[in-house]
Amino acid sequence: MTMRTRTLGTTGPQVSALGLGCMGMSALYGEADRAESIATLHAALEAGVTLLDTGDFYGMGHNEMLIGEALRAAPAARREQAVVSVKFGALRGPDGSWLGYDGRPAAVQNFAAYSLQRLGVDHIDVYRIARLDPEVPIEETVGAIADLVEKGYVRHIGLSEVGAETIRRAAATAPISDLQIEYSLISRGIEEEILPTTRELGIGITAYGVLSRGLISGHFTADRKLGAGDFRAMSPRFQGDNLRHNLNLVEALRKIAGQKGVSVAQIAIAWVLSRGEDIVPLVGARRRDRLTEALGALDVTLDPADLAAIEEAVPPGAAAGDRYPAAQMAHLET
Repeated sequence: MTMRTRTLGTTGPQVSALGLGCMGMSALYGEADRAESIATLHAALEAGVTLLDTGDFYGMGHNEMLIGEALRAAPAARREQAVVSVKFGALRGPDGSWLGYDGRPAAVQNFAAYSLQRLGVDHIDVYRIARLDPEVPIEETVGAIADLVEKGYVRHIGLSEVGAETIRRAAATAPISDLQIEYSLISRGIEEEILPTTRELGIGITAYGVLSRGLISGHFTADRKLGAGDFRAMSPRFQGDNLRHNLNLVEALRKIAGQKGVSVAQIAIAWVLSRGEDIVPLVGARRRDRLTEALGALDVTLDPADLAAIEEAVPPGAAAGDRYPAAQMAHLET
């Protein structure tokens, strides 16, 4: 297949129309198969997926090392096309606990040094703090990344999970390529204020959670047992009555998908793709078969009647439960 491309904002890189979110290969979704993860990364690169998204705190550096290993083993042409996006700043305890975020300029330099080493690269393509540090003005954090850009260690500056005012302040400090934020059929909070702001400023959207952590993939069932370390076991949308309500939304979506001869996951991803050329969905495939299914969304065309049917089946605000537990919601400026 010939991979379609999109550009991350007016100042960012050209990337594949779908990116690969790599977190689940190392953390938070239970055990992952290392060999299958590497094979999935190679399959993605072979299919023309260029955008690989990670965080230095995914598996305490494991995810960056995994990506580095996969890139070293990939053909040179594929390796050179890869655009690696890294989130930093999350502070973790030895027990895996979340201790906050550090956006101080010295910390930015330190985080970057470790990421470059673990990835085995001489620069990071897109660098962003994972959540706003409430103790550090965004101008200082973005300014520190801009220093890394000037020195050649970073190519582009991104943002993650911040609101419209912070976006404006960041953009006034240095060019911002994109905002990474959750966006899906059941997480549409950006549409009211954030998306108009990014479009006004020429900032792209890298949308994660497009399948809501598998909830609207069409593969999740009410009786599924979640393994140790799978954070969905504590996620409000996966609990009790919330889960039953949300899976009813999936069944309504399944009827529309069936009429088009596609899977639920494909129609959910295609919906995000349809929201604008400035939006690049990240799919969190950990296996090659899930990657193949996700890539099939690129061939799904949604006409006005399809979009109207989807809106009726899953209207804005239809989901039950917050997208994170309360403690993590507190870290979201959005």
